[in-house]
Amino acid sequence: MTRPIRLEIDLSAIRHNFQFTRQHAQARRLFAVIKANAYGHGVLDTAKALADLADGFALLNIEDAVALREAGIQHPIALLEGPFDAAEAAAMAEYRLSGAVHSLEQMDWLAKGSARGAVEVWLKVNSGMNRLGFPPARLNEIQARLRTMPQLRLSTIMTHFSSADDDYGVDEQWRRFAPLAQASGLETSAANSAALLRHPHTHGDIGRPGIILYGASPFDSATGTELGLRPAMTLSADIIAVQTLQSGDAVGYGRRFIAGQAMRIGIVACGYADGYPRIAANGTPVAVDGQASGTVGRISMDMLAVDLSHLPQAGVGSRVELWGAQVPIEQVAAAAGTISYELMCAVATRVPRVLRG
Repeated sequence: MTRPIRLEIDLSAIRHNFQFTRQHAQARRLFAVIKANAYGHGVLDTAKALADLADGFALLNIEDAVALREAGIQHPIALLEGPFDAAEAAAMAEYRLSGAVHSLEQMDWLAKGSARGAVEVWLKVNSGMNRLGFPPARLNEIQARLRTMPQLRLSTIMTHFSSADDDYGVDEQWRRFAPLAQASGLETSAANSAALLRHPHTHGDIGRPGIILYGASPFDSATGTELGLRPAMTLSADIIAVQTLQSGDAVGYGRRFIAGQAMRIGIVACGYADGYPRIAANGTPVAVDGQASGTVGRISMDMLAVDLSHLPQAGVGSRVELWGAQVPIEQVAAAAGTISYELMCAVATRVPRVLRG
């Protein structure tokens, strides 16, 4: 590595966060959600780190599921959106994968492609999210049809909450889903990270923790650290140059920051091509050699600037934490008008990864 930027992944923190979740969850089993490359943390590394803790794994791409199988992961694996075509339906049987069924097309693919063995399916109910799932009025019909298909083994009924993390809550969706779940006689899966921490009556048989495994909060009102989680991802880079500004000098593209007095700034080897949000506001928090500071000016493709006016000891080679244990990722996300999930998933592959723990 020559460019001084790195993404550190703390696998022990992921394990801590899973154990934290287990303490708070009433679900019988927990399937760790490792979609989107485990929210940027590495799907295989995360699965291995949780192999002795998780009851199963939930993800999106069948390629990831196959990679886990070929790496020796024998846990139950559920595809949260099910197969995307007939070839994937066949592969589900071959690699012993379960998955959501939310459309008639998927039922047809699975029926035709499951000659290698029965596929376990999770019946997806649209309880109000209005993305995927069968409407409640059709559940009896769909269940009856699934039960006549010997290629399929209907095990679980599932839904997904739109507002478990805010004041609107889950009540409206739960009123629709709970009677259907009880009447079905199937295992239930509804609770995401927010519901696992806030709505115990929804935990059911299989909880699906996601963002909390990686140390970030699903709530606007608290950071992950404040909840008792440990951040698993640290993005940091070094200062590669120092500039001295006079009052009236501008910084970066678009002159978005104008110095009001003489000041020092450090130029950091990280930009939006690395995954740092271009629209982060002036003053977005950073830590320079462990000391609090903030960004200055617009984020460039490969660089950003930070205020060194109160840090005379800082200079070329100083390490700048952009998010991690010292700088909560939730605060950076808020300054960019987004959520921590997006920042985690957006870190570019060009940033070198370092595994810890």
